[in-house]
Amino acid sequence: MDLKDHIRSIPDFPKEGILFYDISTLLAHPDAWQVALGRLSKIVGSYQPDILAGIESRGFLVAAPLASRLGLGFTMIRKTGKLPGDTIGYEYDLEYGTDTIEIQSDAIEKGQRVVVLDDLLATGGTMEASIELLTKVGGNVVGAACIIELTFLNGRDKLNGVPFEALMAYDE
Repeated sequence: MDLKDHIRSIPDFPKEGILFYDISTLLAHPDAWQVALGRLSKIVGSYQPDILAGIESRGFLVAAPLASRLGLGFTMIRKTGKLPGDTIGYEYDLEYGTDTIEIQSDAIEKGQRVVVLDDLLATGGTMEASIELLTKVGGNVVGAACIIELTFLNGRDKLNGVPFEALMAYDE
């Protein structure tokens, strides 16, 4: 099955000049979604993780069902102020300014093998920050994966040598 047939392209979203690759149509198609999860399960399982980390918010849609399918735990990487209890943050640079992501302080045990997931890898900034945050809290980030990679933005170059795979790539 060609999963690209189930990705909708929306021009000029969220702003003019951006072509948005929408996974909503993939999620809505039960067969395509099962195929995507099956392919991701093989990729992610090969890293032999202890826990999966999903990046807010579409990364939750990928990581949570995969964790269930693989019999693993799942944790969330969120923007500041969205998680209850004690959290540990990581501030990173954006094109114009900074942002901060957080994880609950007890979400990862020291040395746990972690795979970080999102729906899409573009410039790599948030994925890179997530890897840094997971390492900061004692995790051993053994891999990263997404449904879509925008290869022309070279995001994987920022992942500090962490193995990365995507189900599909767009070159423009």
